[in-house]
Amino acid sequence: MAETRFMKGNEALGEAAIRAGLQGYFGYPITPQSEVVEYLALQEPNHNYVLIQAESELAAVNMVYGAAAAGARVMTTTSSPGFSLMQEGISYIACSELPCVFANIVRGGPGLGTIQPSQSDYFQATKGGGHGDYHLIVLGPNSVQETVDHIYLAFELADKYRSPVMLLSDGAIGQMMEKVVLPDPIEYKPDKPWATTGKTPDRERNIITSLFIQAEIMEQRNLKLQEKFKKITENEVRYEEYKLDDVEYIIVSFGLCSRISKKVVDQARESGIKMGLFRPITLWPFPTKPIEELASINSVKCFISVEMNAGQMVEDVKLSVNGKKPVYFYGRTGGIVPTPDEIINHIKENLL
Repeated sequence: MAETRFMKGNEALGEAAIRAGLQGYFGYPITPQSEVVEYLALQEPNHNYVLIQAESELAAVNMVYGAAAAGARVMTTTSSPGFSLMQEGISYIACSELPCVFANIVRGGPGLGTIQPSQSDYFQATKGGGHGDYHLIVLGPNSVQETVDHIYLAFELADKYRSPVMLLSDGAIGQMMEKVVLPDPIEYKPDKPWATTGKTPDRERNIITSLFIQAEIMEQRNLKLQEKFKKITENEVRYEEYKLDDVEYIIVSFGLCSRISKKVVDQARESGIKMGLFRPITLWPFPTKPIEELASINSVKCFISVEMNAGQMVEDVKLSVNGKKPVYFYGRTGGIVPTPDEIINHIKENLL
């Protein structure tokens, strides 16, 4: 049955994966997400899943590839430098159309960077960090509770579209402790007739590959993928709106920054400034049409993209607004989390 606990974000992520029917986890410790590996290792004797601490992130992603091809419900987690190492494998997985879940608990970069929270992996997550024309479905939780909810959703979307799905979280959400409601465990029964489970009397062997030597065949695989991405874009866009009824200034932010931005909106409203928040929940597919519709409202004066990076999602906001209104940016880098006061002061000093 559903259960309420006080949990650290990384541990809640692991518990949610177990309850969502996890069958295999392959990962490697890296701050600030090592608690996921530790929690799953501690819980493994009580459940029926396989956990392997791989020798590297390269090994982990290829273990995910193999287990997903065999039809298992599988996941890996890492943080920014580790996710960079996984990009080749993720490209193979996307082309092979294999359902699996990734979680990136982002830390400041570039390089080895810091261990503090950041949103600087937005480009890597939403634009396809590896080679080729592909996308991951990307979810941006803003709390420990949403981390739990999004793990369930990620596995569902992965199976629905035979696609890798990613949680783009950060070190603060991974390390913070909050009250969470853990849903009932599900009894996962794979229904994957395409999986590489060996030749049977009923069918020939299934072959999973991302290698298509002939250009014409490779193009057909690409066209199939693009058709799937179009369907995902039409059906799976998720977002949250906050105090947009009479809005003049719209903050756009995701993840941890969206929680901070809600406070900014409340402070602005107390000062008589008609401000609201638009929060993308799916970072890919990005909620382009809802933002474009907001940009068409006469009372709206501008958009402000608030991020923990040097300016990444702001590009998607600009594309969505499509020149109808000005789009501005405010961000902090290196693992520094902006405060509501500094954001509202920046807006008052530069935009009002």
